[in-house]
Amino acid sequence: MSRLLHTGQVIVDLVMGLDTLPASGGDVLANCASFQVGGGFNVMVAARRNGLPVVYLGRHGEGRFGELARAAMQAEGIEMALAASAGKDTGLCVSLTEASTERTFISHLGAEGELSADDLAQIVPRVDDYVYVSGYSLLLDGKAQPLLDWLLALPRDIVVVFDPGPLVKAPDSALMRALLPRIDIWTSNGPEALAFTGATDIAAALPELNRHLPAQTLLVVRDGPNGCRVGRRGEIEHVPGFKVQAVDSNGAGDAHAGVFIAGLATGLKPAEAARRANAAAALAVMRWGPATCPGAAEVDALVSRQA
Repeated sequence: MSRLLHTGQVIVDLVMGLDTLPASGGDVLANCASFQVGGGFNVMVAARRNGLPVVYLGRHGEGRFGELARAAMQAEGIEMALAASAGKDTGLCVSLTEASTERTFISHLGAEGELSADDLAQIVPRVDDYVYVSGYSLLLDGKAQPLLDWLLALPRDIVVVFDPGPLVKAPDSALMRALLPRIDIWTSNGPEALAFTGATDIAAALPELNRHLPAQTLLVVRDGPNGCRVGRRGEIEHVPGFKVQAVDSNGAGDAHAGVFIAGLATGLKPAEAARRANAAAALAVMRWGPATCPGAAEVDALVSRQA
């Protein structure tokens, strides 16, 4: 059976809700605050809750945040490939959500910011696995090169999924140029695709992405409540979204990515998997917190109601 092998970073979010961000040097009171496990955890939870076995390949610390991360992964049935890293804790992200649902992040990485060739040598991928790569990982000096070397040595039968995230803004770094030919699935939101390509709208960004990626790379570009664009070169289609009342957009893209991969793993066609992913993202934004992806039954129910 297929698995999702996640090579990104699990961190702990300090999630705070507020009306609006203060000006620089200002001060506001938050409406609520809580610690939640997030980062790469969100994608893994989405896939796991929708029937796909998941293995976390990243590091995790031995301090209080590492304990939170491990407990959350164990509760969701996520397998951890590595033991806790001695002498370091798991990192922290301050996640600020305004009343408009706009999010602002301030992150400090810990043990998960490093990964060695020896760490990766302990993992034996299977031919039907999906390997998830976060753009954040390419920015980490203690992780990027060993991870890239490992990815490029994988058999071609193993599907590599790339999520650029908000910080990978161009295709011209040496690491990015080396990785591009190995990407089988590209998943991002619209602003990330625009930043990466320099295009002014999603329709224009898609052919620009195609210029940098192999012809058979499957593109998934999310467009918020409008749904997403999905397909391969010359065969891109729009899959409509679901109208809901959003309260927190944190983790919606991760829910989309995890459910999309889980759908493909069960044999769904890309457009069918994208419709389930759109439904999962719609349900996720109706809930507060980062890892709010629903399970398969709830996703299927929304898809059936709006068929």
